[in-house]
Amino acid sequence: MCADKSINHLRKSALICGLLFATASALAETPKGILLENLTWVEAEKVLTPDAVVVIPLGAESKEHGPHLKLKNDFLIAEYLKKRVLESSRVVMAPTINYNFYPAFLDYPGSTSLRLETARDMVVDICRSLAKFGPKRFYILNTGISTLRPLAAAAEMFAAEGIVMRYTDLHVTEPVEKQIRKEEGGTHAEEIETSMMLYMAPESVDMKEAVRDYKGSKPGGLTRDPNGKGTYSPSGVWGDATLATREKGKIVTEALVNSIVSEIEQLRGTALPAK
Repeated sequence: MCADKSINHLRKSALICGLLFATASALAETPKGILLENLTWVEAEKVLTPDAVVVIPLGAESKEHGPHLKLKNDFLIAEYLKKRVLESSRVVMAPTINYNFYPAFLDYPGSTSLRLETARDMVVDICRSLAKFGPKRFYILNTGISTLRPLAAAAEMFAAEGIVMRYTDLHVTEPVEKQIRKEEGGTHAEEIETSMMLYMAPESVDMKEAVRDYKGSKPGGLTRDPNGKGTYSPSGVWGDATLATREKGKIVTEALVNSIVSEIEQLRGTALPAK
């Protein structure tokens, strides 16, 4: 009888420990942020409040990244960063924008670009639509360089409307990149970006197709035409993708995530501009 009681006690203890562990794990996996797309409009009304920070990921889903990375490369980056922000920041996460201003890559099949004004107005219209219900602080989870121009224009327009908008500038990781970069030059689908993808989404990288393609820099975008206007790159790579490693990608990615989370928290406490 005593043995049976001891066994039952052990079973109950094990069950309790299991439940506590499962609860702790669930809590650890529960994101702090809210995915707007998963809500009904009734639920959305409750979270789109004046004190909410709305984050909008922005990443091209149809833009060349050499022979070793997908056209959706920037979209994959945006989705990865979106997940990391949701895990650590109390934000309302809007759906990802997958088209924008990428004029430098139109020589390569599959690459698309909006006009600068269209790219600007798309962001403006999305933010205005959501601001109507309360939020006045927006953060664009930006994964491009050319996108900085329309985003800066949008932010300027918002200043007169009592809305504040911030956005990611990928140059923020430059100090970290300088410490690990081995390539001679270049900033597209090269050592650093490919390394980040090996860390974020390794299944999307084909290192057998990675190349070194760096012929300096000329005004304009990239071109497949050796006599064309711009920087000649038959592969679409600008730099040396063969030098990429997952370890380098982890260093740059974690620095970027930390910077983004910090910028979002700074935005939360930013005073709104006067109308």
